[in-house]
Amino acid sequence: MAETPRLFIDRLDTPIGELAVIADAAGCLRAVEWTDHEAASHRALRRHYGEHGYVLTSATDPAGSTTAMRAYFAGRLEAIDNLPVATGGTEFQRSVWRALRDISCGETISYGELARRIGRPAAVRAVGLANGANPIGVVVPCHRVIGADGSLTGYGGGIERKRWLLAHERARASPELPLTA
Repeated sequence: MAETPRLFIDRLDTPIGELAVIADAAGCLRAVEWTDHEAASHRALRRHYGEHGYVLTSATDPAGSTTAMRAYFAGRLEAIDNLPVATGGTEFQRSVWRALRDISCGETISYGELARRIGRPAAVRAVGLANGANPIGVVVPCHRVIGADGSLTGYGGGIERKRWLLAHERARASPELPLTA
């Protein structure tokens, strides 16, 4: 019988709230979630890995991921670009999550555009659901997806956090780009 995977959790204060950072022993991020929504993160971990499919242990800066997140919030946006991630989810969800990492920092796209990018243009609603189920917020930048009309829609951490993240990225990535909505 395979050994139950160990996951390591650290917490980070950010300008928009405390963030839980969860990584595995290989250094791959498994979840990044605002601690006021941490229960949802634990539900997602149980859904993806099973009720007793992992052991969660407190750790300091697992695989340097907390340091990278701290650098991102300090303005070094590229610090999180190459953090390794590993997720559960369906193949469709993982295809959406991979495509999210291809959205340039400071850029926003619609759910329809994201559906087109994964080759499933009619799957806009399914893309929205997969986007909302993303367990690795900020690093897998679901906050960069907006409504077709340019409005800020759906973000598990709340619209104000989404607005802040987009403004944070735009101010450093492309100062000339206006913040949508």
